[in-house]
Amino acid sequence: MSNTMTMTPLLLLPLFLLSPLSIAASTAAHPTIPGTADTSVSSSQPDNLIPNRNEIYGNGKIFDISHRYTNDMPIWDSKDGLGKFLSLPASMKNGSLANNSEMKLPAHTGTHVDSPGHVFDHYFDAGFDVDTLDLEVLNGPALLVDVPRNSNITAEVMKSLHIPKGVRRVLFRTLNTDRRLMFKREFDRSYVGFTKDGAKWLVDNTDIKLVGIDYLSVAAWSDLIPSHLVFLEGREIILVEALKLDDIQPALYSVHCLPLRLFGAEGSPIRCILIK
Repeated sequence: MSNTMTMTPLLLLPLFLLSPLSIAASTAAHPTIPGTADTSVSSSQPDNLIPNRNEIYGNGKIFDISHRYTNDMPIWDSKDGLGKFLSLPASMKNGSLANNSEMKLPAHTGTHVDSPGHVFDHYFDAGFDVDTLDLEVLNGPALLVDVPRNSNITAEVMKSLHIPKGVRRVLFRTLNTDRRLMFKREFDRSYVGFTKDGAKWLVDNTDIKLVGIDYLSVAAWSDLIPSHLVFLEGREIILVEALKLDDIQPALYSVHCLPLRLFGAEGSPIRCILIK
């Protein structure tokens, strides 16, 4: 969730700054970066040079549950989608010794994680950023559950799920997945999320420390900040938002999530996979 501002692997290029090898300025002749925009330029590459963008690996044992970044993916409370976020200011086609891309996007875009500093300013000032999140919480056994499709995640819904004590990581699949909201450019305020009482019930009655959900906010639009405050006040629960949970059976998995080590950032893109 951000108050300011597709079954394929999340591609995060470690190329935020130009390298010393870059010697060409950006021009209209630079090629389009694959997967970010339509292009009318025909390819001269052999047919066998077609990259695989898998979502399932190991004969159905590993699932990538991160969304691929594209120009048309939704961003917080916008009709226009992400737009162009990746550029190629240094290109081998224009004389550089290497291709060097630059990326610019909001921290709470696509599959991402929230830190306590997202909604608590004193935590932000104290340095509780994404680099302080517990990797033990972000990695381990996780339960994928289907949420009733006619409601936000209220206290009553939480009770009905009968999540056993001792379960520390739960991924909540909702109507958001059925409606394919993460594949629609325009942000949809009618998405399913936690109400304040549902968040409080989870905090008070379960051992859950990782909460994952399938749209840009874990909290329902009507309880946007109150639900986040309940989850993040104790600094023990980690929120992972905009997970890609299509066509995966509810079951117990091993989840592995790794955010970027962004010093001072209250949110970060994150790559998550499930293993049977």
